Amino acid sequence: MRFKKKFLFLLFFFIFVGIYMFSPLDFYVQLYVNRFFSSNPIPIEERERTSLTSYEWTLKDLEGHQIQVNDIKNRVVLINFWATWCPPCIVEMPDFQKLYDDYGDKMTFLFVARDREDRVVPFLKKKAYHLPVYYESGLTPKELFNLSLPTTYIIDKKGTIVVAKVGFSDWNSDDTRSILDKLLKE
Repeated sequence: MRFKKKFLFLLFFFIFVGIYMFSPLDFYVQLYVNRFFSSNPIPIEERERTSLTSYEWTLKDLEGHQIQVNDIKNRVVLINFWATWCPPCIVEMPDFQKLYDDYGDKMTFLFVARDREDRVVPFLKKKAYHLPVYYESGLTPKELFNLSLPTTYIIDKKGTIVVAKVGFSDWNSDDTRSILDKLLKE
């Protein structure tokens, strides 16, 4: 009798693990877990903030046009590094779209894809996102270099990194909007 209970328990355990690991449910479980444990981005303490030492960074948009990050000096900038295969990145996208819709004409948004173009373009079309997406053409400034995804930075008009967030966050929160409004007034 005891052997039967252990066997049934192990059978159900491996079935659950198999469904979780090898089915599309895994993606949705990760999405909702990330959403549940999300937090608002928090500004870096002033004494711990760093500034960009170089704006020499070239990006390429989806049409192949290059932009120099140097051209957006003296603007508030939000930079998000993301990929289509990254569940937390995907969870953040609706929030970023709402922010971009409301702040796109007041500041600069750079969504830097660390993914293949043949995945990014269909993803954006399928979800009806109209975010300014770029690919890196040059070396990322050392202050912005991080291999973790998603990674998001908010930079003030002087080039100081005010927010540096690795991982999922609630970007369409009142706190984020308050940070952006304050930086835009400076």
